[in-house]
Amino acid sequence: MDIIKSIEHEQLKNKIPVLKVGNTVKVHQRIKEGNRERIQVFEGIIIKVQGGGVNQTFTVRRISYGVGVEKTFLVHSPLVEKVELVRVGKARRAKLFYLRDRVGKAAKTKENLGARIENKEITLKEDLVEEPASQEEVAVEAAPEEAPAVTEEAPVVEEVVDTVKEEKVETVKDEEKKEETK
Repeated sequence: MDIIKSIEHEQLKNKIPVLKVGNTVKVHQRIKEGNRERIQVFEGIIIKVQGGGVNQTFTVRRISYGVGVEKTFLVHSPLVEKVELVRVGKARRAKLFYLRDRVGKAAKTKENLGARIENKEITLKEDLVEEPASQEEVAVEAAPEEAPAVTEEAPVVEEVVDTVKEEKVETVKDEEKKEETK
């Protein structure tokens, strides 16, 4: 994996909600004001989902005091606390920009009556909890057919390393003697 992909992979959330255009959702967003922090809920209809990976965004639209308000959220942003599904809507388009021209009840999508309201999530990364493995388990995993005792092989490896070090020391001494004679 190249450097950019590995950095992006670290920034991804472990689980992201399933976002479909036409659904009504509540987005819990963390707002920081001075030294205080609070959660603000923005409820509306998802009118578009675009991008992928770290740059994936979704736009939520609502009517507030007769004025249409749209907010675009990054899916993997640490400021987006959670996304709750309120209503499953029918949408036959990828982007619902025609809702911008509508007012009142016409600015909503039809509800998919048979659909269950479940907050489904897609798991992108598994939470890996590694337990400290003993040396015997590591040896069994390395060679499952032959599981030699770890205690017997360790001194052999040390002996080989010692002989290699001795040979290197001898070659260095030989080279120094040759240089002195010149």
